[in-house]
Amino acid sequence: MFYVATLISAPDRAAVTDALARQAARYLPHGRPVDWLEPGVAVDIAFLVEGAEPGEVPALLKDMAGDLRDIVGGEAVDVVVQPQDDRRKKLLVADMDSTMIGQECIDELADYADVKHRVAEITARAMRGEIAFAPALRERVMLLKGLPAAIIDTVLAERIRLTPGGPTLVATMRANGAYTCVVSGGFTAFTVKLAAAMGFDEQRANTLLVDADGRLTGKVAEPVLGREAKLETLRELAARFRLDPEATLAVGDGANDLPMIEAAGLGVAFHGKPVLQHAAAARIDHGDLTALLYAQGYRREEFVERS
Repeated sequence: MFYVATLISAPDRAAVTDALARQAARYLPHGRPVDWLEPGVAVDIAFLVEGAEPGEVPALLKDMAGDLRDIVGGEAVDVVVQPQDDRRKKLLVADMDSTMIGQECIDELADYADVKHRVAEITARAMRGEIAFAPALRERVMLLKGLPAAIIDTVLAERIRLTPGGPTLVATMRANGAYTCVVSGGFTAFTVKLAAAMGFDEQRANTLLVDADGRLTGKVAEPVLGREAKLETLRELAARFRLDPEATLAVGDGANDLPMIEAAGLGVAFHGKPVLQHAAAARIDHGDLTALLYAQGYRREEFVERS
């Protein structure tokens, strides 16, 4: 069966040299000539695996990716290894905080309540998988009690920035028939506007409760949307559109993204925490979100920019 290894660097720091690509091709069994998706930025190398049992393939590909990262060495180049067939996915389910945007919204909101350090510490532990997500979220939201809800618009305007490549990822996949959904352990007060700005079809997140005076109550609507709800979103949308798991792509950065990433046809740890990097079939440590397009075999001239 044919497989493909894709070497990817950040678009503004082209680091994939012809020499590196050919070195990777020599390592891969029956490696084919390199196929540039964008010179200097992304290249595909097809190869053949013979004699492996189907159940052995995922671990084999993961080992190959690790070996290729060793070949890459200190270069800022990511490696994705996967089956060559069905690379272009029809469903994207994406985490928001520290994935589609560069910040953790609750941490930035907490700064206005003078509790950012305490909240950020809890956030970091939850994303590393050291503590359960739902109680950690309730604890953090309680620290926001009394904060004017109107401050959310200030946070959106002054603190939150879209991750480079995100709108292009969404626009290109949608233009090629994919359905796209943000599913966040954060809050609808952020995801509604940010998902629209990025062009997503749908968004799902938690709801911050606000009192009659327009202040946060310190509580979040139950049930909390966490790791299992993210997995269920992937499964529900795949069933809605009658998609096999292989046709799905999930991306995130933290431990609460792990179940959906393990269940997706292509599950990607994007600048992820160690627990996610270790478990995910694919990881992007250097590139921006256009890396997920190169991983699907899109060439640079096929990218669709969001208008």
